[in-house]
Amino acid sequence: MRRLRHLTSSHRTGATNRALGYLMAFNAGAINAGGFMVLHLYTSHMTGFVSMLADNLVLGNTALVLSALGALLAFMTGAAVSAILVNWARHMHLRSTYALPLLLVALLVLVFGLVGAVTTHWTTWFAVPLTVLLLSFTMGVQNATLTKMSHATIRTTHMTGVVTDLGIELGKMLFWNRAGREAPQQVHANWSRVRLFSGLLAMFLAGGIAGALGFQRWGFVCVVPLALLLMAVSLPPLWADAKHWRQRWQGPASDH
Repeated sequence: MRRLRHLTSSHRTGATNRALGYLMAFNAGAINAGGFMVLHLYTSHMTGFVSMLADNLVLGNTALVLSALGALLAFMTGAAVSAILVNWARHMHLRSTYALPLLLVALLVLVFGLVGAVTTHWTTWFAVPLTVLLLSFTMGVQNATLTKMSHATIRTTHMTGVVTDLGIELGKMLFWNRAGREAPQQVHANWSRVRLFSGLLAMFLAGGIAGALGFQRWGFVCVVPLALLLMAVSLPPLWADAKHWRQRWQGPASDH
């Protein structure tokens, strides 16, 4: 329980950031793959949705314009909700600063797993099923939470930045450092960043494979164990905060 509490508590270390980042990259990979199997859309791929919006504005395809706009707004709203929860928790000096939005992610994944088959038939004003908006909102919450937690070092819902950073470190590894006093500043790869970004990429890929296989064999219910794992990670700091505030409220009453 202590390890789980530290994983999502307000006190952060490099090790806890990496561990949580790997877990959430696996989650994002599974949700993305599962969403594509069901919806034929990668629901955290905002670059693709922006391109879809631009292309179909020119082509005059109103339905696809609305689809892209809905996903973008849902993702952005999720990020905004995460920022509100994190900043409120910081203002209240809670231990569960990052556990709150991650619990929301867990609950949304659970909803997706339990009633996703129903919501895929619920149309919205944005010409996409409610499931698309649900998953985009979920990925927005997750991405913003990990971004704030790691000071923009770790992003887990898309791999463009991760692959870019890996490429930069690869360039450093391959760079020829000239010897001698008059040689320019030496260039060396940052191996901790290489391990971090390689791990994120590997976990996202593993999650994608697991999600695709799971949806192919068992359907929506395959994400329920993942939702329960995220809940297990998120609840210990929340329980500690609840216990702390209960003791504060009961203190004056007992003295009286």
